[in-house]
Amino acid sequence: MFRTALRNVLAHKTRLLMTVLAVMLGVAFVSGTLVFTNAISAAYQKSSAKSLDHVDVAVTAAYSELTDALLEKSAKVPGAAGAIGVVSGYTVLADKDGRPVSEAWEQRGGNYWGDKDPRYPLTSGTAPHGKNEVAIDAETARRTGYQVGDTVRVSVGGPVMTPKIAGIFTTDDGDVTAGGSLVLFDTPTAQKLFFMTGTYNRIDVQAAPGTSQHALLTALEKALPKDRAEFSTGKALADAQAKRIDGRMSKLRQGLLAFAGISLFVGTFIIANTFTMLVSQRTRELALLRAVGASRRQVIRSVLIEAFVVGAVAGVAGLVVGIGIGAALRSLLGMLGANVPDGPLVVTSGTVVTAPAVGIVVTMLAAWLPGRRAAKIPPVAAMSSVHAKATVKSLVLRNTIGALCTGAGVAVIVAATSMGTEKGQNPMALGAVLLITGVFVLTPLLSRPLIAAAAPALRAFGVAGRLARQNALRNPRRTAATASALMIGLTLITGMTVVASSLQKATQEKVTASLRADYVVSTSGELSPDAQKRLARVDGVTDLSPLRNADVRLDGKIDTVIGVNGASIAKLIDLKVTDDAFKVTGTQVAVDTASARQYGWRAGSTFTVAYEDGKKQKLTVAGLYQDTNQVAGILVDNATLTPHLSNPTATSVLLKTSDGASSAMKDKLIKALGTNPAIEVQSRQDIADVDAKLLTLMLNMLYGLLAMAVIVAVLGVVNTLAMSVVERSQEIGMLRAVGLDRRGIKRMVRLESLVISLFGGVLGIGLGVFFGWAVGELGKKDQPTFELVLPWGRLALFLVLAAVVGVLAALWPARRAARLNMLEAIKAE
Repeated sequence: MFRTALRNVLAHKTRLLMTVLAVMLGVAFVSGTLVFTNAISAAYQKSSAKSLDHVDVAVTAAYSELTDALLEKSAKVPGAAGAIGVVSGYTVLADKDGRPVSEAWEQRGGNYWGDKDPRYPLTSGTAPHGKNEVAIDAETARRTGYQVGDTVRVSVGGPVMTPKIAGIFTTDDGDVTAGGSLVLFDTPTAQKLFFMTGTYNRIDVQAAPGTSQHALLTALEKALPKDRAEFSTGKALADAQAKRIDGRMSKLRQGLLAFAGISLFVGTFIIANTFTMLVSQRTRELALLRAVGASRRQVIRSVLIEAFVVGAVAGVAGLVVGIGIGAALRSLLGMLGANVPDGPLVVTSGTVVTAPAVGIVVTMLAAWLPGRRAAKIPPVAAMSSVHAKATVKSLVLRNTIGALCTGAGVAVIVAATSMGTEKGQNPMALGAVLLITGVFVLTPLLSRPLIAAAAPALRAFGVAGRLARQNALRNPRRTAATASALMIGLTLITGMTVVASSLQKATQEKVTASLRADYVVSTSGELSPDAQKRLARVDGVTDLSPLRNADVRLDGKIDTVIGVNGASIAKLIDLKVTDDAFKVTGTQVAVDTASARQYGWRAGSTFTVAYEDGKKQKLTVAGLYQDTNQVAGILVDNATLTPHLSNPTATSVLLKTSDGASSAMKDKLIKALGTNPAIEVQSRQDIADVDAKLLTLMLNMLYGLLAMAVIVAVLGVVNTLAMSVVERSQEIGMLRAVGLDRRGIKRMVRLESLVISLFGGVLGIGLGVFFGWAVGELGKKDQPTFELVLPWGRLALFLVLAAVVGVLAALWPARRAARLNMLEAIKAE
């Protein structure tokens, strides 16, 4: 049976080619994802570890600040070779056009230690001294064209500074190698800019020769007060960074593997269809094997051996192609401007084992049912007919199971929509699986009425159109399996499009409904008090409120309160009050409903907070409100909060103007801030547009990832039509003999492909719209303004896409059918 299986594989090489390609693409996606993410993760981990080479023990603040006294004490402990005080904060460097150098990445500033900092070797120039000198990293210098001596624009949330570049340095910092920027000041300047005069974010201690990291850590723990400092070895920091990097890569890996799984899932339809047709065409051969003594188990084993060979070939080929995909993705990142640390491609033993295993398992699972079905046909019945039709009992059973699965799926999804996002996710996923399974099982039944609906259009093509319709209906299971592959891809694409379109409108309405301010001024870091004062002095500004986040100790743990101008916040944000009145003044605060539930508060409740300066204050809940995009949490009047803050910065500033939003007013605000590259001034429409663009970008990325599933579906249509042509060779020869020309044969095959593809497209779009509605309803508690939006233009485009898939997929099979020799075809078995 093993030799028989191998001969069958070699005898049907061409017919199995598309199956091999479909499996290979899915496996290549899997192995390419693993190679790409492993290589990037390893490169970042190596780079991060190298950037910590100078750190043997890191000292961080526990409940107080790291002072110069602690720095000196750290440097003098037994076994220490020296210590460096680290200062860092958000810093934006503008390019020569005035735009932030690294808008999409980390933008940081720090301190250059002394005249020769071991962390940042200088490649040119000297160490920065004073507020008028900075040093920048070499990668940023390369991207921007800056050189030593150039004047640059720099902002740390306050006024724009224009220092000169004193030096250019290299660094292995992972954020910088990923495309971020790093600007270094001398230590006193950095401390002043980041409001850390005489203090540090961290103290890095180096061990003397012969002293281990653990020995140094022990010495520091004995020498420094434990209530003021926490300690970590350089190895522990590197391990923690590696874990964080691997965690980020893991999320990317899981996302990409999910799309690879979709491609493989779609590929199973092709595999099952291919082996069903192969087994059907070899029914007599298998019956003869049964007649000469082969058991059912041996017949199944023969089919599975064929599947094993096909899966192994596809898996190995997919692994090779996947390694190429991993390398290409890494190169693509570089072409798109993302700087990835140098490092080799990482092809782990796990990847080498996983890729072929996935191909083999998927192929064998998909081929098991056709093999089992073939083994159940009695030898006499198989030898007396080329094709064994399904019994009425099996059809009734199939349709009953399909209807039950479909009904259960719809019921579970509808029930899940009322549970909310947190509780409803798992039931929604279960319902989706049941519904898709049910529709797939019912697809042969659905194919008849839906394809019959196309009859009037097909009649316009004469005999070729009628024959195409009959061919599509001849074997509903085959048609269903072919259409289902395309259906899955279009279901996902349509569902995501509906959700994205609806979210875009909901986000715009939420911003418009809740935000009364004309402008929101913000930065990725913090807005300095000076920037807030400049905005308040702009002519035409009528109401203004900085939003200040401050950590407080509440009920024994750290929480955050938000400082607002109590007198004007209600004019800037439309806060829906749910309990009592909205009042933020003195010791009276407003609390969002989520925080109130967490602490068990209601209007009139009191609680005590401890501010960062150690002082305590009893506050009273004046009212509860529903959170918005702008604020959520405990709102405290800035007049109450600010005296307790050492650095009263703001995350953003809301402001209203006398004449509303206009380009002239926006220019005035930007100029008042010194045309600061770190600060963004946005109107309500600007905020809505940014959210819409982000959703569109994400949607386009998902389209690109799902394109693999569509390509696999196209291969499925090609494969089905090509094998169908072989199966119907005698029939095609007869049609040629009675007068149907080659053009008619081509038209017949193309129309059959078109009908099958449109059938899959209609099902996919219908399911996608339903899933889009369900996902929207599921998240309605988080997005109350969500309303189903059907993008009719895109839905029509998807249907056209399905038709194009059908036409393109039929090109080769139609040409092959037209070139058949009619006499040889008539004699074919």
